[in-house]
Amino acid sequence: MEKVYIYALAANLSFAIGVQFFTHYAKRTSSLWVNCFKAIVAAALFGLTIVLHGGFHSISPGCAALFFISGAIGLGAADVFLIKSFSLMGPGRTMLLFGFQPLVIGVISYFAFGQAVDARKFLAILFFVVCLFIFSLESFRKHGHWNMKATLFALCGIILDGLGVLLTRYVFNNSPGIGTTEGNFYRALGALLLFALLSRLKPFQFFGKLKELSNRSLFWITLGSVAGTYLSLMFYLSAIRYSAALAAVSGIAITGTIFASAFECAVEKKPPSAYLLVSFVFFLGGMSFLF
Repeated sequence: MEKVYIYALAANLSFAIGVQFFTHYAKRTSSLWVNCFKAIVAAALFGLTIVLHGGFHSISPGCAALFFISGAIGLGAADVFLIKSFSLMGPGRTMLLFGFQPLVIGVISYFAFGQAVDARKFLAILFFVVCLFIFSLESFRKHGHWNMKATLFALCGIILDGLGVLLTRYVFNNSPGIGTTEGNFYRALGALLLFALLSRLKPFQFFGKLKELSNRSLFWITLGSVAGTYLSLMFYLSAIRYSAALAAVSGIAITGTIFASAFECAVEKKPPSAYLLVSFVFFLGGMSFLF
C-alpha cells in the first residue's frame, strides 16, 4: 500500500509543476491548444517508452475503444475545463476544488466495483461548498462579479476526470496483460481524437500558434507537458491500478493542492491571499471527514 501512496504523491507533485506552465500558455494561446499540445507530447513519450520496453501487447478492440473513450473524457474534455479554470481562477484555487473528486469517485466506485463508502463522509460537501463561496466572494470583492464560470469549469473538469479514472480502472481490471504505459498511450490517443474532432468544430489554429512560439517558450511548454502529463499519468495510473480503494488514492489530492498553491505563489511572487488561506482551512476540514 505504501507504494501506491508514493505513486499518487509523485503524480500530484508532477501535475502541480505542469499546471503552472499550462496556466501561463493557456492565457497566451487557448485551453484547447495547450491540451492538444500536451496530449501530443504525452502520446509520443508513451509510445517511445513502450517500444523501448519490449513493444505492445495484444488488446481486444473493445478494451482499446474504452481506453480511447477514457482518454477523450479524462485527458481531453476534463483537462480543457480544468485548464480554462486554471487561467480564470488560478491553479491553487482550482486544485482546492479537487476535494469533491473523492466523493465522486467514492460513490461511483460503490456502484461500479462494490467498494465501501461511508455515508457520513458526505458532510465534507458542506466544507467544500464553503470553499466555493469563499472563492466567489474573493472574485466579487476584486472584480465585481462572482466568477461562477471558473467554478463551473473546475467542477465539470473534476467530474469528467473522475469518470475517466473509473473507466480506466475498469479496463485495467478486464485487461490484465496491458501495462500502465500502454493504457496511458491509448488514453492519449483518445484525447487526440477528441481534439481532432474539436478542431473541425472550433478551429484553434494549432500549427499557426505553434509557429508563433519562440524556442524558449516551446522548451518550457514541452517541459511542462512532460511533467504534468507524461510523468503525472505514469505515476497516477500506477497508483489506481494497484490500489484497493480508488477514493483513498484520490484523497491524496490534498498534496497536489498544497504543491499547486505553493508553486502559484512562487511564480506570482506574492504571498497567498487571506481568502485562499481561509479556504484551505475549510478544505482541510472537508478532507478530515473524507479520511
